[in-house]
Amino acid sequence: MSSQGQPAKDTVRWGILSTARINRALIGPLEASPRSELVAVASRTFDGAQEYAKENSIPRAFGSYEEMLADPEIDAVYISLPNHLHCEWSVAAAESGKHVLCEKPLVLTLAELYRIEAATLANSVTLFEAFMYLHHPQTRRLQEMVRSGQLGRLEKIRSHFSFELPASKSDNIRLQADMGGGSLWDIGVYPVSFSVVMADAGLPDEVSATQSTGDTGVDIDFDGEMRFANGVVAHISCSFRQPLKMEATLIGNERTVTVDEPWKPGAEGKESEVHSRGPDGEKDTVVFPAVDPYRCEVAAMEACILDGAAPVVPLTLSKRILRTVLALYESAESGRPVVLSPD
Repeated sequence: MSSQGQPAKDTVRWGILSTARINRALIGPLEASPRSELVAVASRTFDGAQEYAKENSIPRAFGSYEEMLADPEIDAVYISLPNHLHCEWSVAAAESGKHVLCEKPLVLTLAELYRIEAATLANSVTLFEAFMYLHHPQTRRLQEMVRSGQLGRLEKIRSHFSFELPASKSDNIRLQADMGGGSLWDIGVYPVSFSVVMADAGLPDEVSATQSTGDTGVDIDFDGEMRFANGVVAHISCSFRQPLKMEATLIGNERTVTVDEPWKPGAEGKESEVHSRGPDGEKDTVVFPAVDPYRCEVAAMEACILDGAAPVVPLTLSKRILRTVLALYESAESGRPVVLSPD
């Protein structure tokens, strides 16, 4: 591991931009990796950053985001700010020459995505959206199963993510419309991204959706359907008022695969399983070791920065996910199907 103040030849020196709760999922993997070094955290106040740094054994604290981005001893930043701030600080980080791992959703509009795309190209940095599950061996194996024809012809995808967020917590950022709140933006992007990746046919041709809106003006229940050019139909659902539930199913004309832990496989130190059923009812189970998906995500960033690897979640994929989400929202608000133009 490189010593602080020396050029990092074989490690990535990280700074965390914000003191959000979700940081806890990444701090452990950063500290455990021999190719990463967590060196700093930034907050809006120095006292807040210093307290957080002390609690999490982070060497340095910055009292502003700008100060961290100006530090030449930081190679990459993890951005876990509220959704509406992702574009501003991703662009600022890229323009400071920092590589960026930004929480999902990366952005809320196509104009924001184009800004990020331009900034990364102009400054030759890696930036990708933090869909940790897409880096996990379980997801990679599912892709292989579909592409190799083990399911026959993929016909349907069904996926869901829900948890209970009481209406009494109206100050929660997930319920704030002006901060990019809503169940689809927060957790629905998992089923949407899963559908786009597994269908493997680019953008859907057409989407339709319905939503239920809460008192703060954001969707608290959302259901959507996507139809792809290769005939795959994907159904997604998400909710802030249903019990915790995460599941995904891939239905082929020869086999059906169910995934019990699609979004956080291995995150709690437990093995994950994928169950396959054939036309005669025979069952097959593939067990995956307890690999932390956040560690997989960190390793992917390390590979991009240190080895020149291509991102697992390139901006082209983020753009497809974003356009699909925007079309789903448009359909839910208009009450009509929405046809998407090609990539």
